[in-house]
Amino acid sequence: MTLLALLDHAAVVVFALTGALVASRAQLDIVGFVFVACLTAVGGGTLRDVVLNRDAVFWVADPSFLASASAAAVAVFFTAHLLENRYRTLAWLDACALAVAVPAGTGVALAMGQHPAVVLIMGVATGCFGGLMRDVVCNEVPFVLKQGELYVTAAFAGAAAALAAGAAGLPGAAALILCGAVTFLLRAGSLAFGWRLPVYKSQPPRTVPRR
Repeated sequence: MTLLALLDHAAVVVFALTGALVASRAQLDIVGFVFVACLTAVGGGTLRDVVLNRDAVFWVADPSFLASASAAAVAVFFTAHLLENRYRTLAWLDACALAVAVPAGTGVALAMGQHPAVVLIMGVATGCFGGLMRDVVCNEVPFVLKQGELYVTAAFAGAAAALAAGAAGLPGAAALILCGAVTFLLRAGSLAFGWRLPVYKSQPPRTVPRR
């Protein structure tokens, strides 16, 4: 199995677990679990492959991805009640999934010889869109949109680190490992230590004094 295929498999399984946890918070039935898990697992990779016009979308070429996501969903359906804090588990699993999916998207774009701007966008899209679809479908506030949290920023920084590493002459595998490490470090720092970006604060309109 190639490194890119391994990254795709890992991203599918971990994102499927997060999708199933969100389904448990929404109290869906087992079919709903499988649907949300599969949507989360393949959403970002599907967008990547369609935009890049790959010969076949990754899970169409190899349906075992769907089997893995479905198995993860069923496992969570029967075990989610054992978790003491499902939201915290979800947040950290999502961080792990992001740290795997961003290198997967970045690596595919690099392997296809895409422009650096496209590589950055594909890294971010692969990492973020599955979770965004999951949260919107289940009526959760998307992690991507939480005030100031490092999510898209973490994905962007990870993809940029891979590009910088490649430009510096590091092998492709090392560049993708660095990509995942940077992504996870920033996202984990946001979760554990409250690292944030400044957010927009609205100001009341300034009144012009009458003369």
